[in-house]
Amino acid sequence: MRWHISHRYDPRALPLANRHYNRQSPESPQFVPLGRCVVLLTEGATALWVSSWPLYVRHAWPGAWVNTLFRNELPVAHLSSELIAEAVAATRAVWGAPPLAGIVTFVDSTVVRSRNPGCCYRKAGWSRVGVTEARGLIVLRQLPSEMPPPCAPVGYQASLGLEAL
Repeated sequence: MRWHISHRYDPRALPLANRHYNRQSPESPQFVPLGRCVVLLTEGATALWVSSWPLYVRHAWPGAWVNTLFRNELPVAHLSSELIAEAVAATRAVWGAPPLAGIVTFVDSTVVRSRNPGCCYRKAGWSRVGVTEARGLIVLRQLPSEMPPPCAPVGYQASLGLEAL
């Protein structure tokens, strides 16, 4: 596992978040939308992942977890497809059973510097499921049956389960 657990205000992650194309408020120290989140950062802060479980949705996959940010600035050290698979496994370790709708992400093919936008997600087992009407974003999804097994990120300590006693 290359991912370390982080948080929505992590100053080490902020430069990566600020360089992501969907960043709306670079002056804000928080870079995660409202709702529950899993923020993952590689050692050396060369890659960043955010899984979000939004309070409000404006897309056709309600209930799904959403990958709202993924940035890999050192692809020679970490294949993006491998980081994506590990991030999903880490999200499962933190949140438990995934929703039936799985996890989705939205890729802006007009901004991503790739001849094949979303390729790294497809290599990680995600499928293209459509394009958003409003902005024409490519929608990729991974269903629970396609997800890797849970694997805790470095530094994550699960509940001791004392609430069940």
